[in-house]
Amino acid sequence: MAINVPLSRQFDYRPPRDGACPQPGCRLLVPFGRRRAVGLVLALADSTDLPEERLRRAIAVIDDEPLFSAEDMRLIRFTADYYHHPIGEVTATALPALLRQGKPLVPSREMLAISDAGATCDLVALARRAPRQAQLLEVVADAGDGGIAADALTESLPNWRRAARPMLEKGLLRRFAARDEPAEDDAAVETEPGPALNEAQSAALLALRDRAGFAVSILDGVTGSGKTEVYLRLIQDTLDHGRQVLVLVPEIGLTPQFIARLRARLGIEPAVLHSGLADAARLLAWRRARAGAARLVIGTRSAVFTPLPNLGLIVVDEEHDPSFKQQEGLRYSARDLAIARAKHKNIPVVLGSATPSLDVLKHCRDGKYQRLVLPERAGGALPPTFRLIDLDRTPSLDGLSETLLQAIATHVDAGGQALIFLNRRGFAPTLICTACGHVAECRRCDSRMTVHAHDSSLRCHHCGASRRLDADCGECGAAVRALGAGTQRLEETLRQRFPDRRIQRIDSDSTQQRGAIDEVLALATTGDANILVGTQMLSKGHHFPNLTLVGIVNADQGLFGTDFRAAERLAQSIVQVAGRAGRESRPGEVIIQTGFASHAFWRCLIEGGYARVAADELQERAAAHWPPFSRLALIRSAAHRQVDARRFLESALSLIVQRDSPGLRVFGPVNAPMARRAGRYRAQLLLQAGDRQALHRLLQHLRPLLEEHPHARKVQWSIDVDPVELL
Repeated sequence: MAINVPLSRQFDYRPPRDGACPQPGCRLLVPFGRRRAVGLVLALADSTDLPEERLRRAIAVIDDEPLFSAEDMRLIRFTADYYHHPIGEVTATALPALLRQGKPLVPSREMLAISDAGATCDLVALARRAPRQAQLLEVVADAGDGGIAADALTESLPNWRRAARPMLEKGLLRRFAARDEPAEDDAAVETEPGPALNEAQSAALLALRDRAGFAVSILDGVTGSGKTEVYLRLIQDTLDHGRQVLVLVPEIGLTPQFIARLRARLGIEPAVLHSGLADAARLLAWRRARAGAARLVIGTRSAVFTPLPNLGLIVVDEEHDPSFKQQEGLRYSARDLAIARAKHKNIPVVLGSATPSLDVLKHCRDGKYQRLVLPERAGGALPPTFRLIDLDRTPSLDGLSETLLQAIATHVDAGGQALIFLNRRGFAPTLICTACGHVAECRRCDSRMTVHAHDSSLRCHHCGASRRLDADCGECGAAVRALGAGTQRLEETLRQRFPDRRIQRIDSDSTQQRGAIDEVLALATTGDANILVGTQMLSKGHHFPNLTLVGIVNADQGLFGTDFRAAERLAQSIVQVAGRAGRESRPGEVIIQTGFASHAFWRCLIEGGYARVAADELQERAAAHWPPFSRLALIRSAAHRQVDARRFLESALSLIVQRDSPGLRVFGPVNAPMARRAGRYRAQLLLQAGDRQALHRLLQHLRPLLEEHPHARKVQWSIDVDPVELL
């Protein structure tokens, strides 16, 4: 049995005394230490290594039938094995929150109905002595033989339960539980025809249709090339054959436009799964998918685990996006698990991106993946033109140069829309003393506090700590000022410069409330907002018909990054956000502000596009033996004392050294680049190997030893296989 605890082991129990023996994939309520826990049955066995006196009996079976099929269980086991993570925590990730808590798969509702005795009761006489009871009886009677839900009664008669108690005792009312109706098939809605495919799209679709069984294909298309149109036709083919389709997107912000387009073209309502949903809504979508009633499922990272009995196709949009990799707890890649799931199921998986990741491009070079290129924008739209602004020659005010401000005016006056991109939220990156130079720092992290002007606060974007904005320097008492620019500061500057224009900021601060992202994206799509200011939320997959100008502020952040992926990430970010401009009939322009206009990166990107950057990066990675030409695993530790964090990794290093692992390179242990975060000191140990199997054999040997090591009790630690963030 798998139980949600950080231990790489399974637990043996006797079946409950009453009822049928549970099958693998069912949940059980079991005693666990001094508490009760919900566990998932992994297998049935005739014997156990546990002594008879230690073998405990399960309390109750929660599910009448397995929640997961044998195929679903295989994916869960594969995930636990590949990422060297406790299987109990993997099953918890695969289950919706309500099922993890032991709630039923199909919720029941408390109902009240009138009895035969209640139907013959004299309401007039009852109203004289008990008016509240008479009122309740009348409401329940009006609901008919099917009764009325307790929730509905609470809305009309908030205190009905007190009145109901004596009526239930007298038999005037009866209480019962009603299960929710079983999931129905997708309701058909009116569809609209799609545009004709161009030559490249038609060729790509034909190539995809020719691949039977498992195959990985990458739609490598420039932004606006019509990748979604190819998806749509392939999805329709799959639905026509009675199969289900799973579409993965990296972030919630990508779902509104995408869902609307899928609904309009395919004529069905997709089941949606992402963290922004209420628990009940998420369970309902999960249940419909598991029952096969939802033929199309669209979701973010964790949707990859959704049970789909008739799965026939998986689509991973924006496959390069780091959001597909979970960074806490179970550190899995949804893209990679989608490929593994497709392989086990023997079905095709289609990856899409205008900036494919280097590991995918290497697989294409090696002949493992099929690469389908869409080199031109659909509908005859032209690619945007690029222009560099050298900040050494053209100074900026609050992050915006005069050249960029004039370009914004020109485009907006011509009826276009401008997008100003800065991947830094808040008003300013930090607060600095004008006299001694002291900066406001987080008391729990080795980081600076970010200025948020709208509520006069300083916030740490790493641990969430917040405090009032300092009125003066805490060191010398002199005046302080905000240093640098964030999206809030850009918004304020633009409002001052363009008071008659509607300006909309789109970042994680402005879209916290439920439904806010849908509202602001609607304003952006219709063109009601003249100037958009935002972070990476605006750079992926959105289609803004009126957008003609993209201004990229502080584009130099990735030029000198210490992570070996810095150039790849910077190129992807710029190409993606630039691709929002000029997607319709109006030409687009991209203006990049940089303090290093002569840097070789800019010439490479502007003259050769992402393909040139990717080719150069692959060559450098091969020479340095970095991924995708090797495999990495990162062991992290965090503790309240720095010595404990380091000591645990030193113990791990000694265990690694004791085992002969040819071709393995070990870096560290060293302090993490941000050594202290949220009050804990952090350190890391990096493992690199040319042979993936050798690395996994080592980790398989190492994890149980680390779990039992005395130093493990003093730290929080994790193993990250194929890490995408080393910092």
